[in-house]
Amino acid sequence: MKASWVAEKKSVETSLVSGAELFIQGLQNEKVEVLFGYPGGAVLPIYDALYKSEMKHVLTRHEQGAIHAAQGYARVTGKPGVVLATSGPGATNLVTGIADAMIDSIPLVIFTGQVATTVIGTDAFQEADIVGITMPITKHNYQVQRAEDLPRIMKEAFHIANTGRKGPVLIDIPKDVAVKRAEVKEVEGIHLPGYQPTLKPNILQVKRLNEALLQAKRPVLLTGAGVLAASAEKELVAFAEYHQIPVAQTLLGLGGFPAEHPLCLGMAGMHGTYASNMALYDCDLLIGIGARFDDRLTGNLDHFAKKAVVAHIDIDPAEIGKNVPTEIPIVGCAKETLSALNQTRGDKGDYNEWVIQLTKHKTEFPLTYKTDESELKPQKLMQILHDVTNGEAIVSTDVGQHQMWAAQYYTFLESNRWITSGGLGTMGFGFPAAIGAKVGKPELPVIAVVGDGGFQMTLQELGVLQDWELPVIVVIVNNKSLGMVRQWQEIFYEKRFSHSLLDIQPDFIKLASAYGIDGKRAETESDVREALTLALASKKPFVLDCVVTADENVYPMIAPGKGLHEMIGVRG
Repeated sequence: MKASWVAEKKSVETSLVSGAELFIQGLQNEKVEVLFGYPGGAVLPIYDALYKSEMKHVLTRHEQGAIHAAQGYARVTGKPGVVLATSGPGATNLVTGIADAMIDSIPLVIFTGQVATTVIGTDAFQEADIVGITMPITKHNYQVQRAEDLPRIMKEAFHIANTGRKGPVLIDIPKDVAVKRAEVKEVEGIHLPGYQPTLKPNILQVKRLNEALLQAKRPVLLTGAGVLAASAEKELVAFAEYHQIPVAQTLLGLGGFPAEHPLCLGMAGMHGTYASNMALYDCDLLIGIGARFDDRLTGNLDHFAKKAVVAHIDIDPAEIGKNVPTEIPIVGCAKETLSALNQTRGDKGDYNEWVIQLTKHKTEFPLTYKTDESELKPQKLMQILHDVTNGEAIVSTDVGQHQMWAAQYYTFLESNRWITSGGLGTMGFGFPAAIGAKVGKPELPVIAVVGDGGFQMTLQELGVLQDWELPVIVVIVNNKSLGMVRQWQEIFYEKRFSHSLLDIQPDFIKLASAYGIDGKRAETESDVREALTLALASKKPFVLDCVVTADENVYPMIAPGKGLHEMIGVRG
């Protein structure tokens, strides 16, 4: 009897697995391809389980690099980016990226280690209340109390992150939970009564929009990142072409509608095109799709679309009417709503005069800049990037002047080739996001367009390029300043350049060499073309330090407090 009991007990114990092993199984169940992370004490049990698994893990050189890389991965693949960091400082180093993902609706699932449940709340070593800290900047977050709950929580987290209005979900795992053993049980479905996103639009509201289209003379479509998140590009093109409605795009919506399409007006907003902004100002029907009407887009709301009936299509009902009064609210997925509009379309309105007028605006007031053969103009740099890559590259940027020049002059012909920090405006974002994009889409060329200021915030991730031999091309737009800060100080602060000039710079080429990466400094257009051609052909990491005109400003521009019709720097 005794021997039999011992054998039975041993059999029961071997059917149990640790929380860390349940974590690995949960990732596999969700078909996670790669994990971005940085180890530490509270997650050592998880990293030990990773060591024994075949899960692909990218070790970044800072937790901020990990979460921005996960964002880049998510943007180009449409899959949730997955991040793992330790407790305390490891978790808090993720906060900027979590906030960035929340405001830009990027699906992430973030795992943080935590001190053991027995000492939570005692100010234990490397303890931080990451659940409380991130509550305002996540779609949802969890702290796991029992190992057996982890499979269900992980399944829910991935579902929440990548449905409805997408966004970050955080799971905090105490160290003892990762060690404790539990029985493996299959999770049967997801039961979340309080979370039921509306995907299909109300057909009566669709009918109202169709009727408004017949009454309109000057309609315009404003398309945002929601079109890309819903993979609604084809439905958008079909809708715009059938009705012959011009299309303006938000910064994050670039690529959702082909830039060279005759109906495309370009980017709208503070540094948008004259044609796009005047379309929004003069229209009599504004149809917003997957855009949240933020202040950088609208300018002074007293002058925004005041002649228009506003229809707003968004999967998040909280966005509709939040900033702009809306007569035709449609809650639903962009793809489902555009499909419904395409299926119920009837007679077409006559917008020919309106299209001719806006096309004339495009012709008479294009994006332009003063050329100077003695200097490398940053606008020309972006055009060269487009030419050399045939517009096929994934372009990732930091925030500032270079971001706006890339948005203006790198013509995006396809979707999911544009990665940038929109709502939060995060310096240091562009380079690690490019790493994640290359991991997600290794077959495409990836260029990180960064400022000399922002690059210095996350340049340690050059180690990842060398470690993984990732052929990311880093293009530094080097104007020896915090360019957009300097521009605002020039225009609005009587040229008082308070702490915005970066006179002391590292030698970026020697820096790249220290990481075993090739690089070159470019001061002319021919330098840029030659170096880019070489870098693309080499299929190796490359750093290109482009010395551009130091005092060049981004135009056109809408000053703070001004309306879309009050643009400065418009050149005919």
